[in-house]
Amino acid sequence: MTVNGKAAAPATSASLRARLSWAMFDWANQPYFTVITTFIFVPYFTSQVVGDSVQGQSLWGFTQAAAGAMVALGAPFLGAIADAGGRRKPWLLGFQILLALACAMLWLAQPGKPEVLWLVLLALALANISAEYSIVFNNALLPGLVPPGRMGRLSGFGWGMGYTGGLIALFAVLIVSRPELIGITPPEGEALLGLRRDSFEAERIIGPAIVIWLLLFSLPMFLFTPDRPGSGKPLRQVVREGVLRLVETVAHLRQHKNTLRFLIAYMLYFDGLNAVIAFGGVYAAGIFGWGTTELGLFGIALTVIAAPSVMAAGVLDDRIGSKRTVQLAILLVGAGALGILSITADTVLFGIDITPKSPGMGAFTSTGEQVFFACAALLGLGMGPMQAASRTMVARLAPPDMLAEFFGMFSLSGRATSFLAPLLIGFATAAFASQRVAAVIVLIFLAAGFILLWRVTEPER
Repeated sequence: MTVNGKAAAPATSASLRARLSWAMFDWANQPYFTVITTFIFVPYFTSQVVGDSVQGQSLWGFTQAAAGAMVALGAPFLGAIADAGGRRKPWLLGFQILLALACAMLWLAQPGKPEVLWLVLLALALANISAEYSIVFNNALLPGLVPPGRMGRLSGFGWGMGYTGGLIALFAVLIVSRPELIGITPPEGEALLGLRRDSFEAERIIGPAIVIWLLLFSLPMFLFTPDRPGSGKPLRQVVREGVLRLVETVAHLRQHKNTLRFLIAYMLYFDGLNAVIAFGGVYAAGIFGWGTTELGLFGIALTVIAAPSVMAAGVLDDRIGSKRTVQLAILLVGAGALGILSITADTVLFGIDITPKSPGMGAFTSTGEQVFFACAALLGLGMGPMQAASRTMVARLAPPDMLAEFFGMFSLSGRATSFLAPLLIGFATAAFASQRVAAVIVLIFLAAGFILLWRVTEPER
């Protein structure tokens, strides 16, 4: 199970090609979160397809809640079944295919067609579920690639690769939708590649484009990263053993109080992080009227901050430990969320009057936008290290023969109440007719997770 309180891991690292291929999976998947759920597609969907930013944020909150509940219910069982069967890659392949199919459906999200609204929301929910399940099994490959003392570096490098992939994808979206930014003048009414502006084809093509990205850049992981050997058992037996072992693990979680405390702390602070990531772009689009260009430029700037931050945090993780790295990241994200809470269309910092942005003003020229950007920079510094160091913490806590199961429970703890923050945001936004209440909910979850994390003991490396 463990050696001196630590999860077993290889004494030497896997080949460089194997490790790079594993990190490429983050490169392949992160643009889905960056371009679709955070900066471009969902803000477009809530403001243009739904047509009302408040109602759109509320619907997106309910969609996130439903997807989070499905992940919370299913991830531990799938992880336990994968542990019993040995191999992780078949599960990865299946969920990557589902993610690609869901993204392809986003082409249907055209304003003025209310009949496709619920179909697009269903596609977004399926995509979220598939992406999160894929991450469970990819995370479970990490401890087999490097010794314990280098897991922080590899985890941080993977997240950094993901942010870099997201950055390139954001550049591509901006160039296609607004080629004027690089001196290309397309025919009137068109974006690059002949995409029509009046039907928002440049925004709608994002889903199918992500499909190509996923298929291309997840391939190295499937080809070159080693998987665990299969058990050779029939599927029915694997499922039965996996479910029984999960039930037994849950029943005996009291014997692993330290791990249980960490999972609960992670459940809380990660919910706060997910909420601020999911609603940050939506909030900015509603407050400042940002479109694809502004959201894309904002996303690029934030990713430029996040990528080197998470790679540096990987080194910090191996030096000072995962727990302290996470605590520092929570403080940064909390400060950023508090700053965002202070901003309205005509005030900043809880009451300082400013001139609201007028239609003729350029991007990021108003005081409110500039303060928002400064606060979001703190989010960029903290969000990557929080996720990467949390992944390393689980890899160090997990018994070696239960990695996927523990990462499934890790996903469960990250998703067990993930429906709650979006649900509260959805109800609060509808009740108060204000997008600002989202930041209050974020701060509550971050603070609760930070307090509980103090009682977690990190294993010696």
